[in-house]
Amino acid sequence: MFLAISSLSFFDYINKNGIKTNGKILSYESDEDGHKTPIIEFKTFDGKFVSKKPHYYASTDLSFFKTYQNNINQIVEIIYSPKKPEMFVIKSEKNFNYGSIIFMLIISLIFLGIAIGKILGLIKIEM
Repeated sequence: MFLAISSLSFFDYINKNGIKTNGKILSYESDEDGHKTPIIEFKTFDGKFVSKKPHYYASTDLSFFKTYQNNINQIVEIIYSPKKPEMFVIKSEKNFNYGSIIFMLIISLIFLGIAIGKILGLIKIEM
């Protein structure tokens, strides 16, 4: 729940205060589950080059099967924080990112409700 709320707060900040620019996808990095995240390079307003993964990027299980080779060297629009340019998001992923955060928030609220119900004795769960 904390991650969802802090991510929503970051999205609100970046959408109000962020600087838009174009970046280039250099490669994709896979995690231990096979989910791929792009490494993007861009130049900030003050001339600094940043080459990093987005601050938040939601990946699906479909990324395990896709190669994304067609996306290498593709130009994407990003929004970065003026205070910390390393904190950026891909603009075209905005709706998917919000959807994944809302989904995470709903799941955490369900588990929180179950825990409170168990504590209050309203829910009987035997293991």
